[in-house]
Amino acid sequence: MLPQNLGAAEVRVLGSLIEKELSTPDHYPLSLNALTAACNQLSNRDPVMTLDEDAVSRAIDTLRRLSLVRSFQASGSRVPKYQHLLAENEGLSRPEVAALCVLALRGPQTLAEVRTRGARLLPGDDHDAAQAGLEALATREPAPVKLLPRRPGQKEPRYAHLLAGHDVQEPDDAPAPVLPASPDRIAALESQVRELQNEMGDLRAQLAEFRKQFE
Repeated sequence: MLPQNLGAAEVRVLGSLIEKELSTPDHYPLSLNALTAACNQLSNRDPVMTLDEDAVSRAIDTLRRLSLVRSFQASGSRVPKYQHLLAENEGLSRPEVAALCVLALRGPQTLAEVRTRGARLLPGDDHDAAQAGLEALATREPAPVKLLPRRPGQKEPRYAHLLAGHDVQEPDDAPAPVLPASPDRIAALESQVRELQNEMGDLRAQLAEFRKQFE
């Protein structure tokens, strides 16, 4: 059963591990440095956070105790790397993991937003897979997601994850998180740039492969 009492840092670490596994598998699992950069990304994050490696390490320890993350050190590697265990220990399908990832990293989302943003995390042309994953999550007992009441002026209701409990704050009302500043912000930003460059390289390779089909 997925927890419902995680802190903001634990949710961000878990979401970041899921995203990198699905979007850049060649660079997954992640070292502590790469995971910290992923947590502090400016793109596909709401809210944007500034976590230092100590905060990420503490979050990893919490997730390891809950059997949601594990670490290992490959032969010849100087640093341990980390991977999530949602599919292995919680029995979540890839579409379910993708949908949960979108909610964990971006906050409450409409069904259309989950479908669109989750599609980049899933292979093939099945653009409805993330929606199916979200609907499957909603039928689990207990469900790790819930449908929020429609707010005045909104056309569509939004879904939210329950990894941090049932008291879901709307982004407009939520106070900006007070998180520890990194002692080496420049190094963190450089690592983030490298991570984004790796993602761009993977996307270019996928686009080139796609174009070959029409040559």
